Amino acid sequence: MLGGCDRQSQQAAQPAASSGTNAEFVGAIDRSHKGMAVPDLTFRDASGKQLQLARLTGKPLLLNLWATWCAPCIAELPKLNALAARKGAAALQVVTLSEDLTGGDKVAAFLSSRGYAQLPPWLDPDNAASTSYQVSTLPTTIYYDATGHEVWRYSGGHDWTSAETGKMLAEGGG
Repeated sequence: MLGGCDRQSQQAAQPAASSGTNAEFVGAIDRSHKGMAVPDLTFRDASGKQLQLARLTGKPLLLNLWATWCAPCIAELPKLNALAARKGAAALQVVTLSEDLTGGDKVAAFLSSRGYAQLPPWLDPDNAASTSYQVSTLPTTIYYDATGHEVWRYSGGHDWTSAETGKMLAEGGG
């Protein structure tokens, strides 16, 4: 069983944010999309600054789809922030993409209040990434090599500071 938030819920509104303190790091790696090019999707932050995924080549990219209401997402954010700080932007791009529908100010405040300075608050309010990747579980993390080709994706929470992560990132040169 995967440890993640189910995206197939038919609820009219998103649930309230969880503290994430009881979330476990349980997930699964999927290499069935290996070699696929990064999709040409554009996202924004709360100020309107744009991020084009297809332009993020030249170094490996770790793209994390998450939401403020997803307990496993919240549990892994400190690990993603630590990975981004340890690897540095020159070696690995860590991009977190919020699937929240409630607006950029909430997402930016959420990340800032927790001190996640390495995780800019990119937004996907229309769930374009979830649709493109056919994601039904959050968090989902997609890893691309420096040429912009998918290496693997990971569904569910993960400890991004673990020795296992180092081996996983080595598959794409990160």
